[in-house]
Amino acid sequence: MDKLVGREQEIKLLKEYSASGRPEFVAIYGRRRVGKTFLVNQLFAGKLAFSMTGVLNGTQKEQMEAFIDAMQEYSGELIDKPKNWMEAFRILKAFLKKKVVLKKRCIVFLDELPSMDTQRSGFVRALGYFWNSWASLQDNLTLIVCGSATSWMIRHIVDDKGGLHDRITHEIHLRPFTLRETELYLESRGFLWDRLSVMQAYMALGGIPYYLSLLHREKSFPMNIDRLFFSEDEEMRREYRRLYGTLFKSPDSYTAIVTALSKARAGLTRNELGKVLGKESSGSLSKKLEDLVNCDIIRKYVVREKEIKRNSALYQLTDFYSMFYLTFVPKAEAETGYWSNHIGTPEVNTWLGLSFERLCMNHISQIKQVMHLDNIATKCYSWRSRKTTPKAQIDMILERADNIINIFEIKYSEAEYTLDKEEEGKLRNRIEAFRKETEAKQALWPTLITTYGLTKGVHSSTFVATLTMDDLFL
Repeated sequence: MDKLVGREQEIKLLKEYSASGRPEFVAIYGRRRVGKTFLVNQLFAGKLAFSMTGVLNGTQKEQMEAFIDAMQEYSGELIDKPKNWMEAFRILKAFLKKKVVLKKRCIVFLDELPSMDTQRSGFVRALGYFWNSWASLQDNLTLIVCGSATSWMIRHIVDDKGGLHDRITHEIHLRPFTLRETELYLESRGFLWDRLSVMQAYMALGGIPYYLSLLHREKSFPMNIDRLFFSEDEEMRREYRRLYGTLFKSPDSYTAIVTALSKARAGLTRNELGKVLGKESSGSLSKKLEDLVNCDIIRKYVVREKEIKRNSALYQLTDFYSMFYLTFVPKAEAETGYWSNHIGTPEVNTWLGLSFERLCMNHISQIKQVMHLDNIATKCYSWRSRKTTPKAQIDMILERADNIINIFEIKYSEAEYTLDKEEEGKLRNRIEAFRKETEAKQALWPTLITTYGLTKGVHSSTFVATLTMDDLFL
């Protein structure tokens, strides 16, 4: 069985909560396959007083059967089938009363909570009553709830306006692994890959532990990608439908948004998305965008302008798995070995470049660390010109409180990157366009992020600083 890798902060917090001496109600959420259940089960192995997992897409009857199975397993006694969730929680309360009087901490884990909330089941109300009327008075009790449907968890548990309003004592948003955590995870499974292969795997699968567990250490990265996406097995081809079906009850409208954003490098505003989707921008679209942000599928960011207009924020697809799937799988059809046959093509090279840009954006804390900016207030954003022809665009900008703005040039290369005269000219034009349109008064520092560093040459002094792939693994 896999061991816990990374997650140091989450482990520390969960240990603190379970030893606080107070009643604790902890909500853990995050996208499918990110490792929520594994984290709790591994950390509290043999210490759970009660644990139950909801039946994915199950009926009310099936949820009750799951509850009965779990109760009988933990109590060692046969129980009558509860008529509803109010009765089920009364049974749970009677069982736990014997546990909380002991000095040992009583930890209760309810997994896949959204599945339990079937139509007209009254589950959330019953859970709220259970917590408010009894569990919240037990100093020796920790209730941990978990779910992959992140938007449901936030709306109905974390930000609930009913019986659970302000009842959550702690929340943990479990996010995908960083590059370093991905490297440690693969090393723990016996992989001997170099960092370029680890990074490419991250750009295709994201830092999702389950996806990474499907890789074979005996095979190279290209061989693994062909096996997972472009073979008779093609397990990761089928995952796309499952992913969005798990996250959302009506996934088609969400995948339409994701597909639209996959075709827009810099992202789209809400109004632009509304036009692409053939509908007016509305509250419904805003809600879906918020859901996708909460699920770590897309990000919302502001474009640096002299005047920020309302609703000018951009939405950009950041889920690596979805980006890879939409870029290649629909085109490959039934072609076996598609990836190995297309290495080095413009299509693959373009994807590598775009994915490397998103990778850098997702590791801004590591970038700040290597630049010794940990204690300096910063704002990270992108910029696209409104006036310059041709339109200028800068994918990552770091505005610092010390009156400096780092203008990042992000270049994927499988050798040292060489800046030639033409590229230097384009970079200087973008920086000048940025200065004029934003009227920025700070010093503008061109900064390079590339894989293996910068070749020394006539134009290399253009960059004030250069970061490499290794810096992203901090």
